[in-house]
Amino acid sequence: MNVGTIHGVGLGSGDPDLITVRAHRLLTNARHVAYFRKAGRAGQARKIIEGLLRADVVEYPMEYPVTTEIALTDPEYNQRLSGFYADCAAHLLKLSQGGEDVVVLSEGDPFFYGSFMHIYARVRDHVPVQVVPAVTGMSAAWTATGEPITWGDDILTVLMATLSEEELAARMKSTDALVVMKIGRNINKVRAALKASGKYDDAWLVEYASMPEQTVQKLSATQDRAVPYFSIIIVHGQGRRP
Repeated sequence: MNVGTIHGVGLGSGDPDLITVRAHRLLTNARHVAYFRKAGRAGQARKIIEGLLRADVVEYPMEYPVTTEIALTDPEYNQRLSGFYADCAAHLLKLSQGGEDVVVLSEGDPFFYGSFMHIYARVRDHVPVQVVPAVTGMSAAWTATGEPITWGDDILTVLMATLSEEELAARMKSTDALVVMKIGRNINKVRAALKASGKYDDAWLVEYASMPEQTVQKLSATQDRAVPYFSIIIVHGQGRRP
């Protein structure tokens, strides 16, 4: 029986020029392309590849049933998302088992906090799956600051802003270099944690890293304003160097 392959393709941080050659080859030849998006939106992953797909491509937008409407701690949140991922995986499995290759788009790297991981876990034991790594948003963000993120033996910590303020502050204190992601509505909590850890004055805020809207500034210069979801905070390490 002819079985197709599901390709989890990382698109990088947002700039189409940062898509890998392998990802570009898969995209321009794809017959079936799936991608995640919020209901009513085009989807960031789909926007990144605008103009790359063949004319007869079959698109499968996978629309999240919830985003921020329900608290992460509410049991219904996981329940609804689990059912959503199961339905998406079933559709992709049907295509693959019917002999079709499918490209599943992933913002950033598919194995780095991406939604594709939830599909991967559900299909990997049933059909062939290939994953294409990519430039992460955090590497685009620290590059945008114009300074290296780590030197010598610096320890780099990546934190999700969804953690509690206490947990954030404790982790921030114990590291040399720092990346904070998934900021958005969590920005005030992150500011407070950075101040408690003594790293606030060294923090940079990068919005829309590598995208046309990119901005780079010291976090302290933002005057407590709100920030978009596609924001990353960077604190550079200052470790050993020749």
